[in-house]
Amino acid sequence: RLQRKRTDDAGGTVDFGLTEEQDMLQETVRGFVQNECPTTRLRELFDEGSGHDPALWAALCEMGLAGLIVPEEQGGAGLELLDLALVAEVMGESALPGPFLGHSLAALGVCWLGSREQRDAILPALATGDRIATVALQESDSDWAPKDWTLESDAGRITGTKRIVPHAALADDLLVGLRGGGLAWVDARGEGVRIDPVEGVDRTRPFATVTFSKAPAERLTGGSGNADRLVEAASVLLAADAFGAASRLIDLDVAYAHSREQFGQPIGQFQAVKHAIARLGVEIEPARGLWWYAAHALDHLPEEAPRAASLAKAHITERATGVARESVELHGGYGFTWECEVQMWLKRIMFDRSFLGTPEQHRARCAELAGW
Repeated sequence: RLQRKRTDDAGGTVDFGLTEEQDMLQETVRGFVQNECPTTRLRELFDEGSGHDPALWAALCEMGLAGLIVPEEQGGAGLELLDLALVAEVMGESALPGPFLGHSLAALGVCWLGSREQRDAILPALATGDRIATVALQESDSDWAPKDWTLESDAGRITGTKRIVPHAALADDLLVGLRGGGLAWVDARGEGVRIDPVEGVDRTRPFATVTFSKAPAERLTGGSGNADRLVEAASVLLAADAFGAASRLIDLDVAYAHSREQFGQPIGQFQAVKHAIARLGVEIEPARGLWWYAAHALDHLPEEAPRAASLAKAHITERATGVARESVELHGGYGFTWECEVQMWLKRIMFDRSFLGTPEQHRARCAELAGW
């Protein structure tokens, strides 16, 4: 959790920061990713388009990342959402392919909404990565919130369609959103489940449309959470991912400005280029506190979490999209080519922006929460 770093003279809180353990977690994951999935390997996976490297995912599971949020009694690390979001930032920085997002959200859903029996039955295999899960929540571009879900469970079976299901083709299990904000656990390879891959922009996180035809489903019961909280957690993870991706793009911009020469000198020597890159940093870096606080609120301040999560998703993914567009332009004509690395982070941010609510939709949610 966030720790207090100092106080003012009156004893009030002035500044917060990460604990040493959280810093170590993030740096450990960052070092691993840099070694195991350098840009050359990332490029191979991106061109391939599968969005998955079995060996890389197995190594991440061995590190405990598949069960980071799972309680210790079910074989996980028992950490908090903020810890998960710190890892998501590194995933965004590296544009790492794999089912981390959907798998983590599915595990969260079971942790928060499942009964003790369901947690004991489902979570151990998710914590080890023996089974891969993902979330099937969104039904259309506008039907992303739990209040808009229409699938119903009838005698333990569900019928309907979910769209934009990340890594559905890879998943063993699906956490499915139901009418009224319920959640159900479904065998992705079982009867009555059809998975149709969809050509998406982000090749690191391919998605599919999933159609259920009287598919057997076990409704989650007995937990203390709700589906709104799960979507809020998703908003925080997407914001952290977009923040990491935007930060990496700024690093790429700086490197390009030092190496690309025009008129006999690096373009980074020109004031217009310097100011453009500096402005990107000024726009994105202060937003770090938004997703830090939103994650902290979901862990410890539930009354503030809904608004904080939507604010983080809306502001950060929008600012990150602006960073991505300007990064393409800063790279000139090269920035519009397939060979340019910038596209991998641009497309990742585009997914973060649109999945489970656009900035406009989340701003509208903030207004609704404020009673406007």
